[in-house]
Amino acid sequence: MSSNSGLTHQDSDGRIRMVDVGDKAVTTRTAIARARISMAPCAFQAIREGQGPKGDALQTAELAGIMAAKRTSDLIPLCHPLPLTKARVSIEPVEGETAFEVRAQVRTDGKTGVEMEALTAASVAALTLYDMAKALDKSMTISQVQLVEKTGGKSGDFKRDEVAE
Repeated sequence: MSSNSGLTHQDSDGRIRMVDVGDKAVTTRTAIARARISMAPCAFQAIREGQGPKGDALQTAELAGIMAAKRTSDLIPLCHPLPLTKARVSIEPVEGETAFEVRAQVRTDGKTGVEMEALTAASVAALTLYDMAKALDKSMTISQVQLVEKTGGKSGDFKRDEVAE
């Protein structure tokens, strides 16, 4: 096989490997991710009022997102298991729309970043909202799953340009 030296998760023979972070410095690393879920007015109103078919969808989805952040390495191959020091998910209605924005914040003191944990938290929270209200609207759309910001680590900080969206 050809050399794939530019790919971090493949060795020189092209075999998949987990990156060795053993020599990296422990630093505080943070990430914020978001997702959006849009839906029919009846589903939006039920979720907003905590009266969905399965109960309070917002609180359930926030908890599901936190739990997902903690289990990211079980879901995404080659992610390192990380001791998270913070995982917070908040879900707010989008002004003037029948949609919610999910926002996930994750932090660790470690040798690798928490971008995947934040993205997983936002995604699973949005999926949970879908599950909690699918009896009211099966046409809900989950979109705009994206990293908003990250700090720490060798690659430096990143902040999404909000104007360009």
